[in-house]
Amino acid sequence: MNLLAPVSTIMTTDLITISPHDTIKKVEDQFSKKLVHHIPVELDGKLVGMVSKSDFLYFKRGYTEDSIEDRWDSFRLRTHMVSEIMTTKLAKLEPEDKINVAIEIFKENIFHAIPIVKDGFLVGIITTADIIKHLADDKTTTKEYSKKG
Repeated sequence: MNLLAPVSTIMTTDLITISPHDTIKKVEDQFSKKLVHHIPVELDGKLVGMVSKSDFLYFKRGYTEDSIEDRWDSFRLRTHMVSEIMTTKLAKLEPEDKINVAIEIFKENIFHAIPIVKDGFLVGIITTADIIKHLADDKTTTKEYSKKG
């Protein structure tokens, strides 16, 4: 993988997004239906935050599977809004930024997903999983590794 290539070459563009006005129940539904760990939050098409699976699980912490607790949990999920749990101070990149810049941000271990924005509008997302997938799929990398083994 060419680390000096733009992030647009490997970013995900088929995104699941939510609104800050959606309930946390919608977040739970998306995490259970889709194999994602981060959901960008948009308002009028502009990125305003991100909800990670960790944010969601932190919100749910401390609740048991008891039937009374289940009803309370369901009530909480339907009455609290995404804006209450989303992260708003995000690292962001533009489509032209290089993959190595994303890797430097990931090395800081603060974020595991970086929204890609153009003029404030969300156009994609890059995750640590995207980097790993493209490295694994890169035949030149695996060919070089197998020579050393």
